[in-house]
Amino acid sequence: METLVQQIVNGLVLGAVYALVALGYTMVYGILGLINFAHGEVVMVGALVALAAIKALAAAGVPSAALLPLGLAVSMAVCMGLGAAIERIAYRPLRHAPRLAPLITAIGVSIVLQYTAVLIWGRSYHAYPELLPTAPLEFLGARVSAAQAAIVVIAALTMGGLLWLVHRTRLGRAMRATAENPGVARLMGVDVDRVISLTFVIGSALGAVAGVLVSVNYSVAHYQMGFMLGLKAFTAAVLGGIGNLAGAMVGGLLLGLIEALGSGYIGDLTGGVFGSNYRDVFAFLVLVLVLIFRPSGLLGERVAERA
Repeated sequence: METLVQQIVNGLVLGAVYALVALGYTMVYGILGLINFAHGEVVMVGALVALAAIKALAAAGVPSAALLPLGLAVSMAVCMGLGAAIERIAYRPLRHAPRLAPLITAIGVSIVLQYTAVLIWGRSYHAYPELLPTAPLEFLGARVSAAQAAIVVIAALTMGGLLWLVHRTRLGRAMRATAENPGVARLMGVDVDRVISLTFVIGSALGAVAGVLVSVNYSVAHYQMGFMLGLKAFTAAVLGGIGNLAGAMVGGLLLGLIEALGSGYIGDLTGGVFGSNYRDVFAFLVLVLVLIFRPSGLLGERVAERA
């Protein structure tokens, strides 16, 4: 029983990160119908920028309690600017091009960001400092670290804030109007270009948060960390229903639970033939099954609410 609770906790932590990254995919898809495959690299940039900021602030004598919040703030600011630049330079000129063009461009931007990170930070793994208490908490027999608890709480607050933004603010109404019909939204006075740019900015900020949380949890960051995380978050978005904010959240949490439970019990179920190192298989097996049997995802795509 304790093992089951521990795997559920691990799955919720993993799923919270997937959900944060998946929201970036689903927001952009909801408005542009574009799969932004560069989003995983924005997550990576967020983690490495935060690490650089934390080291600089620590060298300047900033109290350790303020390092993580300040590093996260710097990371979010840089990623928001990066997201706006990607939209303006790479995607806006291709807005009316055939769908294959922006898809190829997204892959190209992803590669450019990866190797730009190599030039700046190198290929080595970078250790994250211990910024949170290391003593684990006990919960129903499971051990929960402070980093894991912080991930779940911060992810929940961030996702709640995004839902409030989309459904309760003027910008959110503009985003939903643009998602439903950009032409009509423009006629009604909505600055569609600004809304699309802000969508990339918000999605990139969520990616920065996810990148920092992942690095704090695993105490490491490197230039390739966004690739697999981005693919799994895309799988989570498809699982929940890409273009659907609630679907991205549900898909992320479900995928995290499937991975954690699968990797925790696959060894026993297969007599030791497969180990926990096959955890990535579960994510992409889920993607294949969803695309075959329910391409619209578990919650489907609600056009009026996608943003």
